[in-house]
Amino acid sequence: MMKATRLEEGNTSKAPVPIRSNKGISVIDLVLRLVGIAGTMGAAISMGTNEQTLPFFTRFVQFSAEYDDFRSFRLFVIVNAIVCAYFVLTIPLSIVHIMRSVARGTRILLIIIDTVMLALLTAGASAAASIVYLAHNGNSSTNWLPVCQQYGDFCQGASGSLIGSFGAIVVFILLILLGAMALSRQSKRRL
Repeated sequence: MMKATRLEEGNTSKAPVPIRSNKGISVIDLVLRLVGIAGTMGAAISMGTNEQTLPFFTRFVQFSAEYDDFRSFRLFVIVNAIVCAYFVLTIPLSIVHIMRSVARGTRILLIIIDTVMLALLTAGASAAASIVYLAHNGNSSTNWLPVCQQYGDFCQGASGSLIGSFGAIVVFILLILLGAMALSRQSKRRL
């Protein structure tokens, strides 16, 4: 009779819960952050050095297209540089998570800031993608002609830099999911 009341009061068993390490998740986190550095740095450098000059009638009259002619492309370069710097600054935290896999506060902080950086990067990449789309296809309603027929190298450079940025967006999504998975493993240990 006494044992039945203890169970009803909510006593739990004292059997040890198997501890699963988050070291594997932390190593993947570090590798993804390095991939994110490569993607955002490559996108910023590719767009920042993107330009093309076309001669018109003579070599003295020329038309040129540069990334800073478009505010969306400037935003794209700045956002990718900010996110690249953020990735670099979070590398030490990823290393700390490998050595000390029970760090809970820093994981929560990283998830929150990763989400903010994901939103920032998505906004910058989407703004640039809209301009690249207009450059490739034009808009007949507003009489915008596609300019990629004349500025093919410029458009290819802009499109290529978008790949690195959208790759970093995927990296952020994976980082947020991995951080949440590591936190859920930690909470299971404490129960």
